[in-house]
Amino acid sequence: MKPRTQVVLLATLMSATAWGQEVSLYGTTMAQMWKQETPGFDKSTFTPATQYLGIDATKLGTDNLSLHLFGWGRTDLGDASNFDGSKSGGYLNYGYLQYRFDQANAEIKAGRFTTNQATGFEQVDGVSVRTDLRGGFSVSAFGGKPVYYKTVDPRNQADYEFQRDFIFGTRFAWRMPKVGEIGVSYLQDGTKAAKDLDIPSPIDYTRKQLGVDIRITPATVFDLRGRTVFDVASHPDQAPGTRDRSNIAEHDYTATVKFGEQVTMTGNYAERNFYAFFAGTNLPSLFHQDENDMFRGFGGSITWNAPTGVQLVGDYRHMHRESFGDVNRAGGEIRWASSEKTFLTGLGAHWVNAGNTKFVDPATPYRSLSHKEARMWAMVTRGKLTASLDGILQRYDSENPYLVGIRNVYEVVGSLGYQATSNVKVSGDVSYGSTPVAKHETRGLLRAEYRFGFAKKGGR
Repeated sequence: MKPRTQVVLLATLMSATAWGQEVSLYGTTMAQMWKQETPGFDKSTFTPATQYLGIDATKLGTDNLSLHLFGWGRTDLGDASNFDGSKSGGYLNYGYLQYRFDQANAEIKAGRFTTNQATGFEQVDGVSVRTDLRGGFSVSAFGGKPVYYKTVDPRNQADYEFQRDFIFGTRFAWRMPKVGEIGVSYLQDGTKAAKDLDIPSPIDYTRKQLGVDIRITPATVFDLRGRTVFDVASHPDQAPGTRDRSNIAEHDYTATVKFGEQVTMTGNYAERNFYAFFAGTNLPSLFHQDENDMFRGFGGSITWNAPTGVQLVGDYRHMHRESFGDVNRAGGEIRWASSEKTFLTGLGAHWVNAGNTKFVDPATPYRSLSHKEARMWAMVTRGKLTASLDGILQRYDSENPYLVGIRNVYEVVGSLGYQATSNVKVSGDVSYGSTPVAKHETRGLLRAEYRFGFAKKGGR
C-alpha cells in the first residue's frame, strides 16, 4: 500500500471516534530489552519499543456499516535490531470498510484485508464479497492488488511487482445439514508470468491454483477437515532425465475422534511438493522457486482427561524430507488444573530421532541432530495478579559442529501480570537461555494492553 494511502487510513483511525457511533479502541505497548552474546561477534544490547493500535467502529450512519483498522510501529532505543540495519519501521496490517446486508449473510469489504480460502491465506488491497445461496450453497470472491512484503535484499524482488500486478480468488461451497461442508476454490496471483515479460525472468512469482476443502462432522464425536491444493499454472519444461514435478501442491488432513467425555484421538497427514507449494505462498520472494524437495509427515495424539483435573497426552510425529532424511518425534505430557482453574501446571518429555540428517557439506555430509527434550511450566492466578514460569531443555546426543559445540540448549521464562482495570492490563517477562546462535541471551519485556469503548448518546 502506498505511503499516502497509509496516512489517510491512519488519520481516519484517529478521527473515527468523531463519526462512529460505537467505537472500540484497543492496543498493546511493548518495550523490550535483550543482551546477546554471539560466538565470533560483538555483544549487543537491543531495546526496541513497539506500539500496536487498532480500532473497530460500527454503526457508521447505518447499523450495517463498520470500519476496522490495525497497524503497528516500532523504534530501536539501542542497537539496530532490524535485518536491514534500520532502527524503525511500521506496517498497516489491515484497514477496510465492511457492509453487512440484512439477508443471506452477505457482506462486502473494501480496503486492505486478509482472506483465507482453500488455497491459503492472502493479504489484499481491494474488494471482497460473499453471500449465502439457497440449498446450503455459498459463494465468495475477492480481487485487487496483492500486498508486497519487502525482503532484506531488494534484488530478490526485481520482477516481483511486475509479475504480481493483480490477484483474484473465489470459492464455491455447499453445506450439508448434519454432515459438513465441501468447497472448491480458485486463485490467480499475477497476470504476467516470467516468460511473458519484455525481458524474461528466471523466477516466476505468479500463481494459479485450484483447491478442494472439506469438513465432515456427522456427529459431535467425529471431525474430519482438510484440503488439497493443485498447481494448475504452466511451468517451463523439465530438463531431460529429471523427475516430473507433481501438480499437487499440498495435502493436509486432520481427523478427531472423541470416546466419551474423557478420551480424544487426533490424527494428521500432510504432504507438500515444495516447487508447487512455494509457488502457492503469498511470500514467494522468501523461498526458492526452483526448490524440488518433497515433504511428507503423519502422526497423532491421544488425550485422557481424568475427573480429578489431570490430563495425560501422548503424541507421535514422523517427518520425511528427500533432501534431509527422516525425523521421528514421540513423547508425552501430564497436566493438572485446580478445580477453580487458578493453578495450572504441566511436565512433558519428548525424544527426537534425527540420527541421519543430511547437510550440504562434502566433508561431513551426515550429522546427528537427535536429542531429548524436557519442559515444565506452571501458571497461577490470584485476584488481579497472574504469574507463570516456563522452562525448556534440549540435550543433543553428540557434539555437532553445526551447534558450535553446545549440547544443552535451554530457556527459562518468567512472567508477571496485573489487571489494573477491566480495560487495562500490564505485564512483564524475563527470560534467560543459551542457543547455538546466542550462547548467552537475556531478554526483558514490558507490556501494556488496553481496550476502550466509545458510544454516542443512545448507544451501548
